[in-house]
Amino acid sequence: MTDSAGIPGGTDAAGGSPRPPLSRRHRLLRWIGLGAVLLVLGGSATGWWLYNKLDGNITEDASAAAELRRYERERPAHLATGAQNVLLIGSDSRSGEENARYGQDRGTQRSDTTILLHLPADRKSATAVSIPRDLMARIPACLKADGSRTTEQLAQFNWAFQWGGAACTIRTVERLTGIRIDHHMVIDFGGFKKMVDAIGGVEVCLKAPVNDTEAKLKLPSGRQLLAGEQALGYVRARYSLGNGSDTERMERQQQFLGSLVKKVQSNGVLLNPARLYPLLDAATSSVTTDPELASLRGLYELVRGARNIPTDQVKFLTVPRKPYAADPNRDELVEPDAERLFEQLRTDRPVTVTPPAPDTGTGTARAEATPEADGGQDRERDEEGGTAGQGTGTPSAPVPTFTGTTAGTADCR
Repeated sequence: MTDSAGIPGGTDAAGGSPRPPLSRRHRLLRWIGLGAVLLVLGGSATGWWLYNKLDGNITEDASAAAELRRYERERPAHLATGAQNVLLIGSDSRSGEENARYGQDRGTQRSDTTILLHLPADRKSATAVSIPRDLMARIPACLKADGSRTTEQLAQFNWAFQWGGAACTIRTVERLTGIRIDHHMVIDFGGFKKMVDAIGGVEVCLKAPVNDTEAKLKLPSGRQLLAGEQALGYVRARYSLGNGSDTERMERQQQFLGSLVKKVQSNGVLLNPARLYPLLDAATSSVTTDPELASLRGLYELVRGARNIPTDQVKFLTVPRKPYAADPNRDELVEPDAERLFEQLRTDRPVTVTPPAPDTGTGTARAEATPEADGGQDRERDEEGGTAGQGTGTPSAPVPTFTGTTAGTADCR
């Protein structure tokens, strides 16, 4: 005699009298119900395992957090509730198997790329500002890996990361801009390649063939779908694309990121578990972040309001700068243009970008702010009670316009 799972011969709940046999239909329904429960439990277990795996991938930058707490009193205050400023740092470290092929491990690393990402309180746009690695900046005294401290000095910007890691870079950016950095992420060469491969590559268009032995990049002209290794060479190449300047390389990086944003927002990634999980796995295993972001929950809270930003409102630009007077191979800020940009970001006001002028071949193009006004946009913000004019109907200041692009224009033409 069996138990009461629906097989003839079971007993009732009282434990004594025999229960009449269940019909075949009832037995089938009971087995279906049991199977459904097992599927749910199995799915929950798998989901929990995946969550913990992804959550455990992220590396927490506790040392940077401790160093920033040490200098809390000198850091800028938050001026816009709800807005977020995230510093994205691309490291040129050669340590580890993934990065060793790009050169000898020097035991140090510099910031190959640094981008200040501003997410406004309303999450209706995003502004990514590139900071040139050769920009001359006042770098504060920073804690080195060996426990010693550097002295405050004027030096090229990317030395901050070499001397004192993310904390030194953040403090340098905050001094330079007056903008409070809320979070930071550091990614190396290997991590970048993994993320590009995870979404099935990123499309770019080349006006001419590329053959750059230093960047390990050889491509024909025209529309190209770049995998991770090719993409890394493309965003790092300097001497085989364009005029060889870091300016043009940053513009190329911005165009590439615009294409990447469009790809990630497409249904081919976000609604495809087969691609979404590899992307999440690559992203979480490739970044080092501040403690608040070092979890899936922290990352989700950051991006959930930004995932629906229209691509034409994802803006890319470079800080206004010009050749440094003492050394034309270095950069310095163009004022008051740079301060005008920083003020817009500090106070969570709109930033407008216009495409760069065509290259005339007469020199390196520089991003410059112009005092052009978008009066209709300002009036609309006033009527809605925005920061411009404080919603009182008072005429607001013109919205500065900067040279830049958007993810919406990152198409092959």
